[in-house]
Amino acid sequence: MNTFDVLIIGGGAAGMSCALVLGSAKNKAFTIDKTIGIIMHQKASALVSGLFNNVLGLKAGTTGKEILEKGKQQLSETYPHIIQIEQEKVQKIEGTKGNFTVITNKNQYQAKIIVIAVGPSNLFNIEGLLQYVAPHQKLPPAKERIQLKNNDHKVTDGIYVAGVLAGWRSQFAIACGSGASVATDILTEWNNGNPAMVHDKID
Repeated sequence: MNTFDVLIIGGGAAGMSCALVLGSAKNKAFTIDKTIGIIMHQKASALVSGLFNNVLGLKAGTTGKEILEKGKQQLSETYPHIIQIEQEKVQKIEGTKGNFTVITNKNQYQAKIIVIAVGPSNLFNIEGLLQYVAPHQKLPPAKERIQLKNNDHKVTDGIYVAGVLAGWRSQFAIACGSGASVATDILTEWNNGNPAMVHDKID
């Protein structure tokens, strides 16, 4: 599968949270025909060295490495219709909303909407997005972190940014919420602009 309605780039907290919320809407009438993919690039994720004692719902002592592994498993088991793309790194993005081409080190993909959810390293080098790079406004200048210029997560028509790269502080819960927020914006767009959220409940 090389064509997606949404392609998420980045398999960390923001990227997987976005994918989980989009996946949870699979039975909505406005998502039935949607194809969702996520490029699970985790090698440079800050979660690799993380230890979490202050996150609601997570057992104290949970490691970031556990979250990365269990997140992928949760996504594949709960929402198997979401296509996980492993061991690829995005190098270039071309095109406009509805007709983006995402070029990785191994393949090319077409996408109508793109979500960028990689880390805020100043080594960020995705061609086609470099004009949106700016110094991070909420992290210490000494860390030399960057963000993508955006308005409420929207970089430009059809491209969203989520997580610390969107200008948020590097707090796990904040990154997750940012990814979920982007997902609900996309769901709202698919729902003809009518506000869309997904809540599971006990019968």
